[in-house]
Amino acid sequence: MLLRLGVLLRDRGYTFTTVTPATHARVNRRPENARAEGLRDVLGWSRPFGNGVLPEQVTELMDAAGVLVRDGDDWRSLVRYSSYDSELFVHSAFPTTAPDAVFFGPDTYRMANAAVAHVKTRDRPVRRVVDIGCGSGAGAIAVAKRVPDAEVLAVDINEAALRFTRVNSALAGTSGVRVSRSDLLDGVDGRFDLIISNPPFMIDPAGRAYRDGGGEHGHGLSLAIVDAAAARLEPGGSLVLFSGTEIIGGRDPLREAAADHLDGTGLAWTYLEVDPDVYGEELDGPAYPHAERIAVVLLEATRPA
Repeated sequence: MLLRLGVLLRDRGYTFTTVTPATHARVNRRPENARAEGLRDVLGWSRPFGNGVLPEQVTELMDAAGVLVRDGDDWRSLVRYSSYDSELFVHSAFPTTAPDAVFFGPDTYRMANAAVAHVKTRDRPVRRVVDIGCGSGAGAIAVAKRVPDAEVLAVDINEAALRFTRVNSALAGTSGVRVSRSDLLDGVDGRFDLIISNPPFMIDPAGRAYRDGGGEHGHGLSLAIVDAAAARLEPGGSLVLFSGTEIIGGRDPLREAAADHLDGTGLAWTYLEVDPDVYGEELDGPAYPHAERIAVVLLEATRPA
């Protein structure tokens, strides 16, 4: 039913660009945004609504999919639909507080764009790809559209993410995407020409799986992906890792740790700060007492052919 709902929204010309949680909350706090008045308010901004706000066909499909919650006159959707690369992607509603929440936002756009840019500039064929921690599947689907003959695996440990990725792949018509459960690469065999990932990288005291990157600085999962890629890349194969890091006294602990993990692997790598200052609101909390800023970064590593 989520697929049918996505098709209906697409046919109606629905589009929505998902913003950061802080911006989302700020916009929704405006008095005029207290309740939804249409499709984008409900399925983009996650605002409460009542009977008659949405077309009957939409509410019927939401009901059938189990994503419509009724609480008196306050109805809510458990999902959002966001636009990227001329496609629609279903993912979790705001706020993403559930343990199995599937995040979609500015980092999703950045990661998928980086993966597409890598594919476009690559001088070797791409036959086998894996998106580790695929979430909504945006990265895997964007790559599959550029290399339609490749086998593209989308893997995650979150069953909700796998469900949404299947829906999103069907919406996009990317039949080459194969969705399966895997902890990193433990559940899939073989080597890869391209490994992409946008893992959780925040320090999250609540330990939410979609957000907490693990370790002292929140980059434990990113380093585990670096290690997995170093063991499974084909000659000429590449890792495109979009992550984040706290900067402490001008030092980047993720870059330092990545250098240690890549030393001796034979991989050539580059590291770029994509945005030097994101999630500034986190600096007011207890998780980042020593950080002067949080940056998002792109690490690309390639095994020589």
